[in-house]
Formats: sequence, C-alpha cells, structure tokens
Amino acid sequence: MEEELKCPVCGSLFREPIILPCSHNVCLPCARTIAVQTPESEQHLPPLLHPRGPAPPAAAAAPGAGAGPGTAAGSAACLDSECAAGGGGDHADKLSLHSETDSGYGSYTPSLKSPNGVRVLPLVPAPPGAAAAPRGAGPASSSLTCPQCHRSASLDQRGLRGFQRNRLLEAIVQRYQQGRAAAAAAAKCQLCDRSPPEPAAVLCEQCEVLYCAACQLRCHPARGPFAKHRLAPPPAHPGAPGGGGDGGGGKGAGGGRKLPTCAEHDLENYSMYCVSCRSPVCYQCLEEGKHSKHDVKALGAMWKQHKAQLSQALNGVSDKAKEAKEFLVQLKNLLQQIQENGLDYEACLVAQCDALVDALTRQKAKLLTKVTKEREHKLKVVWDQINHCTLKLRQSTGLMEYCLEVIKENDPSGFLQISDALIKRVQVSQEQWVKGALEPKVSAEFDLTLDSEPLLQSIHQLDFIQMKCRVPPVPLLQLEKCCTRNNSVTLAWRMPPLSHNPVEGYILELDDGDGGQFREVYVGKETLCTIDGLHFNSTYNARVKAFNSSGVGPYSKTVILQTSDVAWFTFDPSSAHRDIVLSNDNQTATCNSYDDRVVLGTAAFSKGVHYWELHVDRYDNHPDPAFGIARINVVKDMMLGKDDKAWAMYVDNNRSWFMHCNSHTNRTEGGVSKGATVGVLLDLNKHNLTFYINGQQQGPPAFENIEGVFMPALSLNRNVQVTLHTGLEVPQCVKQTKLPNN
Repeated sequence: MEEELKCPVCGSLFREPIILPCSHNVCLPCARTIAVQTPESEQHLPPLLHPRGPAPPAAAAAPGAGAGPGTAAGSAACLDSECAAGGGGDHADKLSLHSETDSGYGSYTPSLKSPNGVRVLPLVPAPPGAAAAPRGAGPASSSLTCPQCHRSASLDQRGLRGFQRNRLLEAIVQRYQQGRAAAAAAAKCQLCDRSPPEPAAVLCEQCEVLYCAACQLRCHPARGPFAKHRLAPPPAHPGAPGGGGDGGGGKGAGGGRKLPTCAEHDLENYSMYCVSCRSPVCYQCLEEGKHSKHDVKALGAMWKQHKAQLSQALNGVSDKAKEAKEFLVQLKNLLQQIQENGLDYEACLVAQCDALVDALTRQKAKLLTKVTKEREHKLKVVWDQINHCTLKLRQSTGLMEYCLEVIKENDPSGFLQISDALIKRVQVSQEQWVKGALEPKVSAEFDLTLDSEPLLQSIHQLDFIQMKCRVPPVPLLQLEKCCTRNNSVTLAWRMPPLSHNPVEGYILELDDGDGGQFREVYVGKETLCTIDGLHFNSTYNARVKAFNSSGVGPYSKTVILQTSDVAWFTFDPSSAHRDIVLSNDNQTATCNSYDDRVVLGTAAFSKGVHYWELHVDRYDNHPDPAFGIARINVVKDMMLGKDDKAWAMYVDNNRSWFMHCNSHTNRTEGGVSKGATVGVLLDLNKHNLTFYINGQQQGPPAFENIEGVFMPALSLNRNVQVTLHTGLEVPQCVKQTKLPNN
C-alpha cells in the first residue's frame, strides 16, 4: 500500500494532498513547483508551449523592469494568492494550449525525473537580460499538469486553493506514519551481537535484512555492490497501530474528528453531494452557488452507494489479483525451470566427459581394492599357517624333549606308569602332521588378468550421435547385488551411466533350472527383483532387457545362479492354527489345545531330495503326534493325514502308523518318548516319503508316486513339544538304511 501513499512528484508520503481534476493526487508543495505561470506575452514558455504562429509584438519585455508576479521567480508565490486571478478576451485562447482538445499533450514537456520515476515540468527561467512584463501589460493565467496522466488544468482566481484537499488520503497517511513509527520502534536488528538486539534503523529492500545504525555501517556500506541497494524505514506490521489494522487515528466520520467545512463557505459543513460536479457541497452552495440547478443527493446516501460500488469493484480486482499471483508463481517456476534446464544442458557435455573419467577412476579403485584384498587374503592364510605350524612344532618339540628325559630315567615301575599315556600322546602328535599340513595353502602368484581391450575399443569408437529416441541399450547386471537364499534368487541391474535413451521398463527372464527355455518372470520399472519358489540344488540362468516406446533392447549377459543344496526353514506362524504356540525363532512348536492342530514349514518342495528332523522336547500322557508333508490348503484343526492334502506318520510311545485320507497302514513297532528324534526324508526325484525314529527306518517308504508342491507339516496337542532342525544333509545311517528299499 505504501506506493499508493507516495506523491508522484517528490516520491515521499503525501503532505497536504490535493485532488486534481483528473482524480490523481499531488502534494500541495509539489503542486506549487510544477504549476506553470503563463503571462499574456508568453515570452518565457518552453518551445512546445508557444502558440502556433509568430509571437505577437507585445511579447517584447520592457528593459529594466523588475521581476513581478508574472516571472518564473515569482510564479510560485502568487499561484494560491489573488495575483493569480485574471481576465481578458485572450484567456480562453491561452487555455487551449493546456487542454485535452488541443494537439495531444504538447503542453507537457518532461525534462526532470522525480524520485519515483515520473517526469515533471520544471519552472522555465527568464532569458538573461529579459525583464518581466509590467503589471499593466495584462493579466497572467496559470495551469497545472498532472505528472501521471499529463492532463492540464487551469487555475482560477483562487489558485491552488481551488483544488479540494484529499482529507481521506491525508488521514490514511497519518495512520500509516504512526504505524510505521511504532513498527520501527518494535523492529530489531537481525545482525546485532548485542543482547537484546538494537532497534532496526533501516531495511534493505534487496537483502531483506533489518540493520541498526552500527550494523549498517559495518555490514552494509553505501559503496561497491551495496551502493545501488535501496534502504527504507522498517516496515509496519499488521498488528501495529496504523499498519493495516484499526490503530490510533483510524476513527470514522463523526468519531471525534472535526467535520470538514465547505471551501466556499467556511461556516457551513458538507451536507449534500452534487452528482453533476461529483463533489460534496453545503446547504449555502445550493442556495446561491453554481450547484443550485444541479442534481444533488444526500451525502450519507451517496457515501454508502459509492462504498458499495467500490467494494463490488474490489471483488473483481481481488479475483484478478489472485489470478495474477498464481500466474506470477507459474512464471517464476517457468523461470526456474528454464534456468535449471539451461544449466543442465550447458553442463551436459562436461558431465559426460567427467563421468567417463570418474567411471574409469572408480573402476581403477575397485580393481586395486580387489588386488589388495587378494594380497591380504594370501598374507593372512600364510600367517595363519605359520602360527599354526609354529604352535604344533613347539608342542611336538616339547613332547619330544619330555619323552627323551623320561627314557633316560632308570625307574622301570615309574616308567610303566606313564608310558601308555606318553605313547598315545606321541601317536596323536604324529597324526597332526597329516598329508598336506606341510604344504603352502596359497601360491605367491596372483590369478588376476585385466581385460582392457574392450574398453580401449569403445574409447576409439566414441563419437557424437544424433539425439533421437532409440531402443534402450544393454542393461548391466550388478553381480555384487545378485544372490541366492534357500530356493529364491535376487537379481539387480542398472543402465549404463552414459545412456540417454529413455527406459519405460524391464523384462527379466529365467530358465527352468534344468537348461530349458527362458520364460518371463518379471516386467516392470524396478531394477531389483526376487524370485521365490525355485527348486533347491538347481542351477538357473537369468537375463534382462529394457524396453521403451521405440522397442525392446538387447539382452544383458546371462548370470548363473545356484540355489541352496539343503533347505533352511522354520515353522510358519502365518499359516499355523491359532492354537499353535511357536518359540525359539519359530523353530519350537507346541499347542494350547488337547486336540491335534497342524503347523506347516516356510519352505515348499517340488524337486530334489530333502531331509529334516524333529526333536521331541516334551512327551506327556502318551499323545499321538504326526509328522509328514502337506499341501498349502491342508485342514489344520485335526490330525495330520486325515484328509487328502497330507501324508504323515503318527506315533505313540510304542508303535507308528502311516496315514493319508484317514487310512491307517504299515503299523511298525517303535515309538517316541522325550528326547527322541524323528527324521523325514522327502525324495521327489523318486517320488516317495520315508520316516525314521532315532535313525531307524519305520518300514518301507511310506508313500509312493508323490508329485506336486509340498510343505513340511506337523500336528500335535498340548502334551507334546518338538524342535525343528533343518539345513541337514541325509545322514549316513539313513542312506545305508534306505538303500535296500530303492
């Protein structure tokens, strides 16, 4: 709002503002400086202000005449006095030089610039030696040109007093000054080291920082790059009096302020509004003045009407201002985007070249790290072997010296007391030096050969290409992030660092683990993918390619991944019956119910040979736990094997039975108790299932022709607690027992 309160001539806040006929405002002192005095001779007018045609003879000035009211020096003094009044037949013709109906704005010759950038018309001094027109030469007329719209207005006999004072604007300026003074007193310097900070003296509009006088001299001197910064008084805040709120001095009409009186009749207050002249008038103006025949309305009614019109107009301006703010934000964002994109584009070539060098440097560091690791590994192995061999040598040497001392003794009975133990110790010491113990575990040679030929060829082939959309290049597999766990594999890849072609997604392909055809296992935008449910002890080949709107790019190199030889798994809490209680990291299971409840393992098998064991931690009251395999949709609220989704062996303290579809077969002697171990052997290569108790096979293979996907399974009640052991190879005793049945 501050710009609305500044005079267009002096650039400062309005002082005694007057309203020009064009509705613009100007300070009364500034109006005196820009008003133009026009004597009848017009000898001192600027060239553009002279009337068309040759100057009249009367324009010559009497030599030796003193400066009078018609001169430039005396014009300001007589503008608002009676000496400005005049008449004569040439008055209307002179006014035409300053009216809107003349040749445009030729009457206004901008020559100086006010502080806020508006050019004003200065006073024109008399030529040297020219005398002022004598008083009898004829009356002089004055005009005032608006510094904003350049429209001219003639002054009547009252001079500048004929213009109305803008009392409303004057009151607003007064409130604003009070509020700014209060805010200046409350504002604190933002750079002060003192506590509390000193009051702020100025605000730099460019830096947006408040300075006290000392900090301004120290941190913001008026020289160098700061010379062009604009320093303003500390701004008013909305809560300060007169700073946009209802502070002091903001009383409405009649709230204690003296009512304005008529300019024509000093003793009369304004009571009516002349619609024709668009100005407030008093009762006496209507009776005897020029407004007697004009359309006149009540002042209060017109006040409310114009307020309503202004409010309605402000709504439209407010909407446009809101749109303008949004548009400015959009433009500023556009500026920022253009700036950022321009900088990115300018840095593109340098960045690409730097990326090549950086990539080579990083690769060099990686290769050096590999060499360092290999060297440290070899040194560690050799030092470990030295320390181990030294220790064994010291022990063997000590034993030898001790045995020699024993042999020297002549006490047969004492010798025989310790000879057996010494002989065994010597034999054990000899067995420590097995074959290969005295051979280096590593060689001094480094089996590392750097293949730099492809890179050199790529550097020689490096050249500019046409920047157009092409299919994506070959993705690079990140082997350091590719891994396997149990029967799942994780693959990671990335695009080459200097690739400019857009990528919309990737296609990951995997074979069947037996050298078969590749198949798509993933399509998407991610560069990391885990595939579960693969076969154990199997070798898989994987490859990936990228695609975009132009097509599908070439395949990456093929990576070979080996799944685990044996399965590591636990009980699955997510699929277990709600009565099952798991502990020991889901490796130990029991139950809250006296009825049998089922829990499955977290692994699923469809291929290979798998073996796991269950240790009976607690066995009370001769329950019948069941061990076996099941499909994912097995019924979990009854004994394992009673439905067609499970194959199991249930056992008591004396005997065991095989059960599937609630059919009991192959009763075998031999039960379980606390501390017993039950082994389950699932051979999906031969499609059979075999059970063991404490290493002894329970009958022939329990079930034949088993095919599909199976999960380890167990059913038990609250009288039993078992612990699962996985990641086991088939024990030798189990292999020997199993052979006659194959």
